Amino acid sequence: MTRPFSIAQPRRIQFGRGEALAAVPEIAALGRHAFLVHGRTAERALPLVAALEGARLAVTAHPCPGEPTLAMLDAGVEAARDADLVIGFGGGSALDLAKAIAALVPAPGGAMDHLEVVGRGRPLEADPLSFVAIPTTAGTGAEVTKNAVIDVPEHRRKVSLRDDRMIARLAIVDPSLTDHCPKLVTLASGLDAVVQVIEPYLSAGANPYTDALSRAAIPTGLIALRQLMAAEDSEARDGMAWVSLSGGLALANAGLGAVHGLAGPIGGMTGAAHGAICGALLPHVLRLISARAPSERLGEIMRWIDAAFDGGGIGALEDWAHGQGLPRLSALGLQSGDHAVVAEAALASSSMKASPVPFDIADLRAILERAG
Repeated sequence: MTRPFSIAQPRRIQFGRGEALAAVPEIAALGRHAFLVHGRTAERALPLVAALEGARLAVTAHPCPGEPTLAMLDAGVEAARDADLVIGFGGGSALDLAKAIAALVPAPGGAMDHLEVVGRGRPLEADPLSFVAIPTTAGTGAEVTKNAVIDVPEHRRKVSLRDDRMIARLAIVDPSLTDHCPKLVTLASGLDAVVQVIEPYLSAGANPYTDALSRAAIPTGLIALRQLMAAEDSEARDGMAWVSLSGGLALANAGLGAVHGLAGPIGGMTGAAHGAICGALLPHVLRLISARAPSERLGEIMRWIDAAFDGGGIGALEDWAHGQGLPRLSALGLQSGDHAVVAEAALASSSMKASPVPFDIADLRAILERAG
């Protein structure tokens, strides 16, 4: 018998090439003054900004030069005080920063009132501003999730601002925006996307909705990512964009597991790219789950990995990823002396709650050692 479950997702999702500009009238109808968060430079956002301004929407552009920190969030909230609409245009960092700004502009308190783990973790007291998410990488699925990950350097942690009302009013997934993404970004973000359909499929919170998304997306993501690392391919870009979207919807509605439980503390300690951390951890987490609790679902995943990597299984996936330039954890900045602290933090993370098997400190330290 299927357990009760609920589905959280944006009010509207638009998917397809050219949809970012096609949606301008719908975006412009949501407000009068948009605060648009983009990546390090505004260049890629300029056509959208011009189209929005042509639709008589005032636009203030704001950069997100890296993974969002508490200081960046505080500055963004102050800069957005006059806005009634927030648009995130970029990778997962830009989307998370925009999402958090939309949540906190109307909030009477500051970020620390609402951040998990290092803050007070209080629910939002006011509805967020309308938020539109337009990803330009295929990886995080942040366009459809209800949390924003914020780096708090003084605590050496990345933690979430989380509320059901933070889900985008409109998510626009335009795969053309990911065309010719640099290879190492494609690799890291693509591995993140694959992890985010594998972990929900194995999750204790899996349900028919997330199963339908993950079951189709896992083999698609493995094959498309391998193709993109060999040559630019628009069909593979479309496939990865769909996998990323599916992963965001799946994790928001089923949870994750040990890969993400470990990745959060590692990211906070090292500042390394989240997708690269997840990619380095995935083979070792799957091996431990396979040894501890083999299942029909895990068997399916192993067969999909075999099919995508010429019958070589997890070892072939691991060797291929590192051969394409994926660093090991030690090269990403994680020191062996930090393994115990990371393991303890991971056990307390929300991601671990959905793990299909219970892990202890020794298990997690073993994973970190093997991925190092």
